[in-house]
Amino acid sequence: MKTGMNLLLWTTEVKEEHDPILDRIKAMGFDSVEVPIFEIADRKPYERLGKRLKELGLGATAVTVMGPATNPISPDPAIRKAAVDYLEVVLDRASAFGCEILCGPTHSAIGVFSGDGPTADEFNHGVDTLRQAAEKAEKVGIKIAVEYLNRFENYFLTTAADTARFVREVDHPYLKMMYDSFHSHIEEKDQRAAIASCAKETIHVHVSENDRGIPGTGQVDWEGYWAGLKDSGFDGYATIEAFGRALPALAAATRVWRDLFPDAFGLCQQGLDFIRSSTKGR
Repeated sequence: MKTGMNLLLWTTEVKEEHDPILDRIKAMGFDSVEVPIFEIADRKPYERLGKRLKELGLGATAVTVMGPATNPISPDPAIRKAAVDYLEVVLDRASAFGCEILCGPTHSAIGVFSGDGPTADEFNHGVDTLRQAAEKAEKVGIKIAVEYLNRFENYFLTTAADTARFVREVDHPYLKMMYDSFHSHIEEKDQRAAIASCAKETIHVHVSENDRGIPGTGQVDWEGYWAGLKDSGFDGYATIEAFGRALPALAAATRVWRDLFPDAFGLCQQGLDFIRSSTKGR
């Protein structure tokens, strides 16, 4: 199993000024970083980042989100097309820095609710939209890993089993899913069983505590989580995702209203040590 660190702990837009962070992450022993792709107007910053990551020998995954204007399950065909167009540009930016997997809730618009559960039409719209996106992903050699979210952040995909069913319906080798310990802590009855329900479809995982702080210090059933990954034979990136208050807009979006850890790099080191100790001998 390889390790990764999500850069959303520091920024929503990776620039040259963040190079020292990349240096520290590499020095700690991480195998990769997860790069947020929210700004897509200019490709050049991602090209520069790619050169830097190559120099450091760091692998890369990426994360993005969908909004109301790019909602893959919208009843409006123009919005669904905009979703495919947006993901095509995101995938191009990701290819500029050697990205292997694009993750995130690419199945629907984050924070948008209908007031009801998902409909059959929405499911079919999502399947069609993401199949088109998968075709774009195949052209650049990047796999999309759909991330289900808890019911407070979305209503479309909220469990491992439903997401696995969605992936199977899309039926494309470049469209798979990821598993996040934070969302599953809220939505699943049993971490080990939930992972088993989506083992064949899962290519990426997030290591995230129930309070979004230091992994291993909260209430997540980590024994079930690591046992489930071992059972499944998972050998991809186990990427730490944590959020702090350094970025006010992101802190508000992730509902982080208090300090969850004393030091960002301390969180990285403790989190990495936790992954290593948890997977040793498994």
